[in-house]
Amino acid sequence: MHNRLLDIKNLSVHFHLPEGIARAVDGVSFDLDAGETIGLVGESGCGKSVTALSILGLIPSPPGRIEAGQVIFNGQDLLDFDDEGLRKIRGRDIAMIFQEPMTSLNPVLPIGRQVAEPLMVHQGLGKSAAFEQALKWLEFVRIPAAAKRLKDYPHQLSGGMRQRVMIAMAMVCGPRLLIADEPTTALDVTIQAQILSLMNRLKEELKMSMLLITHDLGVVAQMAARVVVMYAGQVVEAANVTDLFDHPFHPYTRGLLKSMPRTAGRSAGRSGRLSEIPGTVPPLTDVITGCKFAERCAHAFDLCRRQSPELIHIRDDHSARCWLKEHPRYRRQDHV
Repeated sequence: MHNRLLDIKNLSVHFHLPEGIARAVDGVSFDLDAGETIGLVGESGCGKSVTALSILGLIPSPPGRIEAGQVIFNGQDLLDFDDEGLRKIRGRDIAMIFQEPMTSLNPVLPIGRQVAEPLMVHQGLGKSAAFEQALKWLEFVRIPAAAKRLKDYPHQLSGGMRQRVMIAMAMVCGPRLLIADEPTTALDVTIQAQILSLMNRLKEELKMSMLLITHDLGVVAQMAARVVVMYAGQVVEAANVTDLFDHPFHPYTRGLLKSMPRTAGRSAGRSGRLSEIPGTVPPLTDVITGCKFAERCAHAFDLCRRQSPELIHIRDDHSARCWLKEHPRYRRQDHV
């Protein structure tokens, strides 16, 4: 039996711009069970962050607007909540770690105040008790000299320490769902490994679910049980991690995997050079009648340019948005 925590159904988010309507999220559906981590993967601009902001009701309006869909969290559709109802959810039940902590932390407030504030807002703690808990959390996320850091401002901390503060702020109220949006992008490799290890440990200890948004499939392989691949506002493939890495179906997913750096002897190409996906993501304002990836796809045939594919079942819990399963030549090559 699945203990479903989050169920996103046919979500569409449009931005009404002078140059046209940008379909940032175009009929996205996926779900997340209690205690599970899934990775939301794709190039910059594919709709990952907009999907996350939609869950929290943080789409800027105007120009953004949720046009359709449902965001079912713990049995309730968050799209039916007013601003006050969503404020009670944010930080308490759902928390988010944003891409760049320097722009997410308040530059004029001490670190201790920022970590303590969710406790005062959501749990009604007094200032003294909240700051006591804030200190414990800074120690928990392994901030050196945590008592001193309570009085420091964001600019006085390193990038890795600022990210640890963001994690403490997100975790302090014990949310059921943590959304981590590119949590290690601005960090060097050593600090990245430490932050990912910390997030994994906290997730297990607090028994949270996690939606991990990233363009790095290596991070997904380390952290997630399932993967949802997005392209141009749509889900193009979804599978468990092992199946996706061993048997990717969609040409875009295969391109992403081939572009990953590998260890010696496992390079993407025979020459050892990394592969690349030709072309660029189409503008979100373009109205495309066929597959959105067709112009970049080496396997595209006539149907791909005439009709948009639906998500189809590949095997077990593996699905993909692609016409290739219908192509006789592709069947003969035993790709399916």
